[in-house]
Amino acid sequence: MEPDDTVEALTELRERRLGALELLQVAAGSGLAAYAVWALLLQPGFRRVPLRLQVPYVGASVRQVEHVLSLLRGRSGKLVDLGSGDGRIVLAAHRCGLRPAVGYELNPWLVGLARLYAWRAGCAGSVCYHREDLWKVSLRDCHNVSVFLAPSVLSLLEGKLQAELPDGARVVSGRYPLPTWKPVAVLGEGLDRVWAYDIHTDGPARQAAPTSSP
Repeated sequence: MEPDDTVEALTELRERRLGALELLQVAAGSGLAAYAVWALLLQPGFRRVPLRLQVPYVGASVRQVEHVLSLLRGRSGKLVDLGSGDGRIVLAAHRCGLRPAVGYELNPWLVGLARLYAWRAGCAGSVCYHREDLWKVSLRDCHNVSVFLAPSVLSLLEGKLQAELPDGARVVSGRYPLPTWKPVAVLGEGLDRVWAYDIHTDGPARQAAPTSSP
């Protein structure tokens, strides 16, 4: 082998090793970025919540927001979004005339993001976002409630909704239905599906039989 060939071979080998190192650095960087997202956006809200009640943040899609607003069309009064995330449903509801519009979210980073979006939309003084546990929020003056929560949470939330919401209030649940309640309207397909439920004083009469499905 000629000296020039040896130099070229060593150069190529170094380049290959450098490429592998770069790939490793990229992988490590991606892992750190994912961990940063978890630590900043998800973990702070989970620390105060029992494991079975933890709900990872997944922002509502444009279609989901549209369906929520469609099922609340023509209604008035206070709207509350339980687990409001980045606040997009609260902001959209306010623009559609549901006022006051209030969001409750445990994660401080998401609350801050929601307030930023409201400020950018010129609605900072018109909508409210609170860092508060939804189980400690009073719903007695709420006429419209939006929830995008996991089934394990919805099964427990039914009792709070029935006990606190006034007669005539409406609950709209996205992605998953309330497990034992019979909806008055359903809109959308798949993950974009939302269910509407009306509150009446004769609570059990509006519940579905165990064998029926929404």
